Amino acid sequence: MATATLSIDLDAIAANWRALDRLSASGVQTAAVVKADAYGLGAPRVARALAQAGARRFFVALAEEGAAVRQALGPGPQINILSGHMAGDTEMLHDLDLTPMLNSLEQITRHLEALPGHPFGVQLDTGMNRLGVELPEWQAVAPILLEADPVMLMSHLACADEPDHPMNLRQLEMFHEMTDGTGLPRSFSATGGILLGPQYHFDLTRPGIGLYGGQPFEMASRVVTLSLPVIQTREVAPGEAVGYGNTWEAEAPSVIATVAAGYADGLFRSLSNGAILWDGNTPCPLVGRVSMDLITVDITHLPEPPKALDILGPHQSVDDLADAAGTIGYEILTSLGNRYGRRYVEARG
Repeated sequence: MATATLSIDLDAIAANWRALDRLSASGVQTAAVVKADAYGLGAPRVARALAQAGARRFFVALAEEGAAVRQALGPGPQINILSGHMAGDTEMLHDLDLTPMLNSLEQITRHLEALPGHPFGVQLDTGMNRLGVELPEWQAVAPILLEADPVMLMSHLACADEPDHPMNLRQLEMFHEMTDGTGLPRSFSATGGILLGPQYHFDLTRPGIGLYGGQPFEMASRVVTLSLPVIQTREVAPGEAVGYGNTWEAEAPSVIATVAAGYADGLFRSLSNGAILWDGNTPCPLVGRVSMDLITVDITHLPEPPKALDILGPHQSVDDLADAAGTIGYEILTSLGNRYGRRYVEARG
């Protein structure tokens, strides 16, 4: 079978949530971010595992993502929509009890007029200049808006993965300026913010990448293993080239394995001639270009051809692979292709 196997350890995801929950200050609630199909790992299965671990509030990017999580979890848990209340979302927000994080005066007006009394939160822009109500707008609408009793005021850190970056303190000061005295629950920190310390935690933290084994949560348990089947092996003589563009040429007699995965499966072309795969504890270099469906790997040093090679596993995390590709672990995870056969290790609660 030429289908690669992506193994997803739901136990590890639950353990990472519990660890980040312990790192959150006493009395702080820990939510879970399951947007982008739980960072590519399957939101319904992941959300159920996190709910079993104790998570009761979830964040997604879009109302449609919220619908999938609601279907998986049923009534009860709060599902927050980071894109807010977009045109066309009203019926879905109402029928599925989704809580939008309103990002603009337009969204505030739309929500209060279309769904009066329906829960909502407000996202504030504290300097990232991406989403949220800016300070002058907030000062203008806060007296009226606070009477509608938002469930939460939130913002997002731009540089939380750099603890010494001055932007962290600037945003913290702005968040205090915009929210102190409101008496409302506040949320400021994702994974990186949790690691910055209790002054960033407020009432609710919302870890994302740390749940899935990524940086900056260095103590995270590994969540994913990706094993790629070997389709064919061949002997290559000195001077012969491998792959598109002849970008790798054998300097000595070599054995090359052709492996079933490529850029259609989330293995970026920037991994060409640079990534490492593993046969157990033995590293094997990717040689030649990554093509749409295939990669080629030098296995000359192995005693016999393997049936599969691991590109994610105990010796190579998503961040290690991201370093080889010149990107970040988030992009590796969310790019994992839908051709992989997914195998879930069930959480034990």
